[in-house]
Amino acid sequence: MIRTILEHLQVIFEKTVYIYGVLLLIIYACLALMSYYNVRRFLKKESYTDYKVIVGSELAPGISVLAPAFNEGLTIISNVRSLLTFDYPKYEVIIINDGSTDDTLEKVIKEFSLVKVDFAYDVKIQSKPIRGVYKSTDDAYAKLVVVDKENGKSKADATNAGMNVSSFPYFLCTDVDCILHEQTLQKLIRPIMEEENHRVIATGATLRMANSCEIDKGVIIKIRAPRPLLARFQEMEYIRSFVLGKMGWSYINCVPNVSGGLGMFDKEIAIKAGGYDPASFAEDMELMMRMCRYVHDNKIKAAIRYIPVTLCWTEGPTSLKVFMRQRTRWGRGLIQLMVTHRKMLFNPRYGRVGLIVFPYNFFFELLAPFIEITGLVYYILLAIFGLVNWPYAIILLLFVYSYAIMISSLAVLWDQLTFQYYKTWTDVARIASMVFVEMILYHPLIVIFALRGYFFHLANRKHSWGNMQRTGFKGSSANATTATT
Repeated sequence: MIRTILEHLQVIFEKTVYIYGVLLLIIYACLALMSYYNVRRFLKKESYTDYKVIVGSELAPGISVLAPAFNEGLTIISNVRSLLTFDYPKYEVIIINDGSTDDTLEKVIKEFSLVKVDFAYDVKIQSKPIRGVYKSTDDAYAKLVVVDKENGKSKADATNAGMNVSSFPYFLCTDVDCILHEQTLQKLIRPIMEEENHRVIATGATLRMANSCEIDKGVIIKIRAPRPLLARFQEMEYIRSFVLGKMGWSYINCVPNVSGGLGMFDKEIAIKAGGYDPASFAEDMELMMRMCRYVHDNKIKAAIRYIPVTLCWTEGPTSLKVFMRQRTRWGRGLIQLMVTHRKMLFNPRYGRVGLIVFPYNFFFELLAPFIEITGLVYYILLAIFGLVNWPYAIILLLFVYSYAIMISSLAVLWDQLTFQYYKTWTDVARIASMVFVEMILYHPLIVIFALRGYFFHLANRKHSWGNMQRTGFKGSSANATTATT
């Protein structure tokens, strides 16, 4: 009886998985081609772009840099100094102290000669109450604004408060412990300034791991491939995701989201869309969906752009426990997003977002862990009942494995040959070697932790990041930091 049922299921399941797999392979191939043409187009524009014109122009739009901070007392001074080094004519740095219980605020006040000031601002987005706004008495720190507020238990709430206080029409959202390139603002504002046919509502760029890099006073001195194995997998994953994935989607104006670690946004559209949702576990993706819904509902011809250069370095988790919390949160945020905005799925009213971006996220991001774990259980049952065509199964497995290696290798090598961030081929080999063992060591963790996030959402279980153990940007265990977000 069970054997007969399995034989019928085998026909249905294998046809479904075959179609699903073929579509996924075609999508990856198309993304690789679109990324190639998009990167070449970017490099061509870069060759004749004079950024001195942007930096020296009075017409350059003002940008507010928003960086929430919670219990960052051990590194806050170097982090703030790093954010004050941008080569751009008109910007402000807004540090939002989200109710820290350590000495974060006291250290910033003392180091930058801050005083509490009367500061007029318009509350357009709700957040936890602001207790005070601080400015420096030293002209050298005139661009710095520090907001002290009650803890909102989320980066989203802190960023909303920062948006209310900000002065300029665009804002850059980042994390206070990220290291940004000094040309970040001019690089990200360029797609907004040069676009003629669309209103660019968001721009983003590549993120990399800061683990093992040489860093001095908040500035990257030398880029190195991460030494810890888990961070090295993440580096490879980020390169593939940004350089191949998001650059490919950007070619057809279908970018699924802009990273919360580095994203520049049109403040007017973000506010009218309702700002960040403090209850969301994927606040960056959720904001993009809100903004996309708003522009389509109001018939605004909009675009989201990505550039392939690395402008942000972040410290990736090296502990499996912290990595699990991070990816569980991402998984929970994805299913939460799909449920909240389910009316967008296959809805032509929302253009490419409803017909391409949302279906892709639903079928090939949300459902992928379900399909993979179901397929594993299914083939174990087939093996038990002797229904597996082993020569065919092995050939299929080798094909999928080889294709995955090819796609990831293309992304890593294309990134290195184009931008040469790594100065030695030893570093390139460290990253490239990860593609051979990703399916065995790393990818199963991604699937398990994503399913864990789905379960937490469906069971309505509480979830927090817990303690994020950092080694610190100086790379010394003596500088270890603990931050709770």
